[in-house]
Amino acid sequence: MEPIFLTPYFRPKIWGGRKLKTIFNYDIPDGQVGEAWVISGYKDDASTVTSGQFKGQSLRQVYQENPELFGNPKSKEFPLLVKFLDANDNLSVQVHPDDDYARRVENDSGKTESWYVLQADPGSYLIYGHTAKTRAELAEMIKKGEWDKLLRKVPVKAGDFFYVPSGTIHALTKGILVIETQQSSDVTYRLYDYDRVDQKTGQKRELHTQKSIDVTQVPHVDPQLKIKTKHEQDAIIKTLVEPPISPHFYLWQIDLNGQWQTGLNSHPYLLVTIINGSGKLEFANKTYDLALGTNLIIPNEMKNFKFEGNMKIVISTPGNEN
Repeated sequence: MEPIFLTPYFRPKIWGGRKLKTIFNYDIPDGQVGEAWVISGYKDDASTVTSGQFKGQSLRQVYQENPELFGNPKSKEFPLLVKFLDANDNLSVQVHPDDDYARRVENDSGKTESWYVLQADPGSYLIYGHTAKTRAELAEMIKKGEWDKLLRKVPVKAGDFFYVPSGTIHALTKGILVIETQQSSDVTYRLYDYDRVDQKTGQKRELHTQKSIDVTQVPHVDPQLKIKTKHEQDAIIKTLVEPPISPHFYLWQIDLNGQWQTGLNSHPYLLVTIINGSGKLEFANKTYDLALGTNLIIPNEMKNFKFEGNMKIVISTPGNEN
């Protein structure tokens, strides 16, 4: 038994840049690359296993053909998706549906997500939520294009965390780099796109105005996060979000300066990304190097293991319904 190391799937975006190369040294395509899907089992956009007995296989294939590695889950679809997002320009203002709406209308899962901010230029802000009190007011403000009045702007800096439940109007803006943990879904309803024109088509990008109005939470309510911090050996562990606030995933951020011997506890498997520094993972008398941008899954049989080094780590695992 060994960890499953992964190489990302990359997505060019009109708002993307080159930080995925300059910061993480990823071998990204030419042009504006906005997203690295670093732990993904989503359809044809899955990450690829880089070593070991599953080398060259997609995470989707490994998950479906080896369910015992993931605690024999109920679903055939890998439930989570971890990304790096490089916002070299403003993203479109968007909203995602919940599971019920997405399954009924899109034959897909809903999309609740979260952002842990890695970098933010001075003066950066997020679009997060809106000011409308009723759905009729929301529709009217959208119709009139009253974006400055409608959209909430929230200042942001490195180290901030945002939980973005389905139904939340949101957008990253220029100069922000995040790691995003979300449900495994790509259902996005674009509400506003700054009237940008796609260079390939010469047309404005498609908007999904009515669907956005249908699925938006009205009025907006900020989730009541209860971030918890504990010291364990040489690690500082922050629980960023967990059930019942987040039914779809647990999410932790770990600052390690030394050694941290740990295990899966009650979780079936762990998704691990190194967001700063470097170190090692030790298991069964084997040592694996970890560097900035390394992504791996600790499968079900790896009950006890040790991290060692000076690094920041983001770890997630599915919520209890998976």
